[in-house]
Amino acid sequence: MLFQKRVILLLFLFLGGALNVVAQVKKSTRSSSFSHPKINHNKARIVCPIFVESQYPYQGIGFKVGDPFALTYKFYPSKHWSFAIDGGKAASGLYNSYYRGLFNNLVHADTLSTDKATKEKSTITYLTHKVLDDWFLETKFLYQWDAEKISKGLMFYAGLGWQWRSTRLQYDYNYQQAPAGVGETGYGRFTVSRFTYGPVVISGFEYSYFSLPISAFIEVELYTDTLIDPGYQRFQGGVGIRYVF
Repeated sequence: MLFQKRVILLLFLFLGGALNVVAQVKKSTRSSSFSHPKINHNKARIVCPIFVESQYPYQGIGFKVGDPFALTYKFYPSKHWSFAIDGGKAASGLYNSYYRGLFNNLVHADTLSTDKATKEKSTITYLTHKVLDDWFLETKFLYQWDAEKISKGLMFYAGLGWQWRSTRLQYDYNYQQAPAGVGETGYGRFTVSRFTYGPVVISGFEYSYFSLPISAFIEVELYTDTLIDPGYQRFQGGVGIRYVF
């Protein structure tokens, strides 16, 4: 009998605890009627600063990481047009194979000595290279349009620009005087400076629906060299953020 009473007492305690949990989980009338606050017009200007058409022009300043790493300035004279200037340092590691391949073009084989007896030419062999400087400056003229059907505060843009590049490279090499195995060998180093430029084609998107007056962007560019290595093309791009005012 004592055992049955204990079992019944435990059942009541269990049911009482379960009811207490249900009572705590149950939403109050006030919480169940909660809804997202509406943002008035003044607040919307802060949340999405570059989409208030009556407030143009806007300006933005920030930075971009990728290829290249740059400081960036953008001027928005109207909702659909903008002008940008980027300046910074290229991601030199991505150009390693290209700079390696330049070595043979920089060494003029016709200037190497020739052994009169064997008619064999002396040779220069590439060892390694180092990028001392790799700076760039770029201007861009862009057309942009709303993409709010995808996400509020989103816009796509595309345009054309012009890029200037200044690079300084250092090459290390081995020199073998002809004939091989008999002539002297040595180690050498030279530095070369390159300045070039060319057009860029740009596409990207910009997002600005934040609680702060900032915009984030992702863009891809196609650069074409027209001066020192005509026809050479390279995709570039990066992500960045600007403070809009």
